[in-house]
Amino acid sequence: MTIETGPSSDPSDPSDPSDPSAYAAARAALLDRPGLTGRPRRAALARLTDDWLAGLLAAAGVPSSGASSSGAPSSGVALVAVGGYGRGELSPRSDLDVLLLHDGPIAPELPERIWYPVWDAGAKLDHSVRTPAEARAVAAADLKAQLGLLDARHLAGDGALTAALRSAVLTDWRASAPARLPELRELGRERAERHGELSFLLEPDLKEARGGLRDLVALDAVAATWLADAPRDGLDTAALRLADVRDALHLATGRATERLSLQDQDQVAERLGVLDADTLLRQVYEAARTVAYASDVTWRAVDRVLAARSGRGRRAARTVFRFAGAGRGAGAVARGAVERRPLAEGVVEQDGEAVLAQAARPAADPVLPLRAAAAAAQNGLTVSYATVRRLAAECRPLPVPWPDEAREQLVTLLGAGEAAVPVWEALEAEGLITKLLPDWERVRCRPQRNAVHRWTVDRHLVETAVRAAAMTRRVARPDLLLVAALLHDIGKGWPGDHSEAGEVIVRDLAVRMGFPAEDTETLAVLVRHHLTLVDTATRRDPDDPATVEAITKAVGTPSELELLHALTEADALATGPAAWSGWRASLVDGLVARAAAQLAGGGAAAEGAAPWARPSAEQERIAVEAARTGGPALSLLARAEGADPGSGPMGVELTLAVPDRPGLLGTVAGVLALHRLTVRSAGLRELDPVGSGPVLLLSWRVAAEFGELPEAARLRADLRRALDGSLDVSRRLAERDAAAPRRRGIPTPPPLVAVAPAVASATATVLEVRAHDAPGLLHRIGRALDGAGVRVRTAHVSTLGAEAVDSFYLTDPAGRPLTAGRAGEVAAAVRAALG
Repeated sequence: MTIETGPSSDPSDPSDPSDPSAYAAARAALLDRPGLTGRPRRAALARLTDDWLAGLLAAAGVPSSGASSSGAPSSGVALVAVGGYGRGELSPRSDLDVLLLHDGPIAPELPERIWYPVWDAGAKLDHSVRTPAEARAVAAADLKAQLGLLDARHLAGDGALTAALRSAVLTDWRASAPARLPELRELGRERAERHGELSFLLEPDLKEARGGLRDLVALDAVAATWLADAPRDGLDTAALRLADVRDALHLATGRATERLSLQDQDQVAERLGVLDADTLLRQVYEAARTVAYASDVTWRAVDRVLAARSGRGRRAARTVFRFAGAGRGAGAVARGAVERRPLAEGVVEQDGEAVLAQAARPAADPVLPLRAAAAAAQNGLTVSYATVRRLAAECRPLPVPWPDEAREQLVTLLGAGEAAVPVWEALEAEGLITKLLPDWERVRCRPQRNAVHRWTVDRHLVETAVRAAAMTRRVARPDLLLVAALLHDIGKGWPGDHSEAGEVIVRDLAVRMGFPAEDTETLAVLVRHHLTLVDTATRRDPDDPATVEAITKAVGTPSELELLHALTEADALATGPAAWSGWRASLVDGLVARAAAQLAGGGAAAEGAAPWARPSAEQERIAVEAARTGGPALSLLARAEGADPGSGPMGVELTLAVPDRPGLLGTVAGVLALHRLTVRSAGLRELDPVGSGPVLLLSWRVAAEFGELPEAARLRADLRRALDGSLDVSRRLAERDAAAPRRRGIPTPPPLVAVAPAVASATATVLEVRAHDAPGLLHRIGRALDGAGVRVRTAHVSTLGAEAVDSFYLTDPAGRPLTAGRAGEVAAAVRAALG
């Protein structure tokens, strides 16, 4: 930001500009003046320096009028402030960036008559002597020099010469912007790689780190191109905070340093009147995040403008919607050009960002922020700045407890791994995270004064969820793993042991989120004991029975042990390189193995699907109808998935009864995929309602991904056609998939297909499938099982966020469990079907 300066009225101004000591004394008096701090002090220091340098130029025989002291016409000489000094704000130890500009011959001694007094006064000087043509040529070759000239400000001499240079430099900058802006962005990336992110460093570089003062200069440079501008809300406040901290650092150390070292933080906090060093760091982090987020938004805008100018961003004039899958059963229609592509109900993709659909109603749909965030992250996008602003302004708080969809969308967001980070940052920048999770405010931007930790508390929690997203195949409840990862350190900032405080907080949060009592208890156990495994494994004798007993007392079931094991590793990996090693991993793995053996040997029930509830009256009625008619019987019940009827995605509870036949599961799943219905849960079991033979009963909970349910009559007709063979579901899905656009995806763990131990069932072979949800996933699994010639006696299917966790109870055609070799062949067939 440029501050216009004028003649100084400071009583401490030097009367003799050629006397360096006079300037030094005046400068020292100004810096010691009580009550003069922050931006006013920087502006006053700039005015003092302006007057001094103008006096030096005048003393050298170059008046501001542009004529020489003898009255002869001047050759044209001007003294120009550039760079940080050109912006009119000087920190106590800032360099003086000065250009001696001339448009003709000058006396050889003229520069020396200006530079030497500056050096004698002890000021750091970055100087140059150039003609306007030379200055423009240097700027064209050196981006940093061009950035400095963008802030050129006249100090003394020929003002017209300075004005002409400023105009020419700005014209050059705007003309070269398409080539220069990518270069400017690359400079920022290189700085971030060298200096890290200001928002997370314990000893940050206030100027060079990402989110620091250099990025503010870059944002002003982008604005000067007239191609894009940064979101300005909070940016000036952030800039002032960082500049004030740098001033205090200069005064506390007496040096021109930009690194806020640990040993200096208490003094800097005291100078600024801040409570303590932790509070100081939190304020710095908050300012840096504002700058970093504004930079991200601005550079995305620049990318769009440059792409449009080059022709890469041109779209067809006609808007054609393309429905592309975001879950089981969702598919795509390929017609025409893509401009706004639906991602979820109320959310579309436009120009590489997730934005609100035209029909979206944020005020009536409190789940929309989470749905938009989840859809964006799962597709490797971020949520547009305007969309996040609108969501923050219009969406009302979620009801308590949350509706099921809100919890599922949070898990889907976290399950996106690395892609979730920029989306989370966008939500946090507008305060949406604290609205969802009020306890988040206490950990937000909280520093961790531990050399092992590389992140603030809140970012560590997000990073732990990122690490956990890569471990979802290892656990039967990926949703609980991801939520526990996000909340495991939520107790930091409260008095006492953060694990104990976190247990209390997470119980309240789990109830708020709508988790059932059993899941709430599991989350509480995970948060309370998230350090127990690694502490016990590294500090206790592994051969002592009490060591294993300490773990089995902490976790009561193999499922909790499995979750705690994954959480422990994710937590350590997210902490930093020093927190996890092969040695620690081996100790923890050994302890977990011994604890698992003790839990299994102690009579713990074998892991498997939950027992079936007694059939409802409606289920029995449908089963009887199917048995008597020999054909399919079904019922459909529509319900709202959101917080209010009429808002959010619509859901369907589908119950289907069919006399036993092969391939039933895959066929029905394929029909649902054709109708773009996402399977949230499903179950298959046998009934014999009238004693005339088994009837297969399928219970489904599905959601319309884009908000509109198919017509019930058409869905019934397609189910019947598929079952009698007149509708080739696989061919129809293949045709649609071939025509669908290739959407940018996110990295996900490979599918896990495994045969459960024999103890899982005495009468069937249990095949467990864990995979990232995708359109037609259950259809592909069902076809693979049918093709393998096995019978699905029962099935338990669930989608937890974006993760499918399915169990299939298989027998051979005679109703017997599969042999080990045959089970391996079936697992391989399913694995191949999932790619």
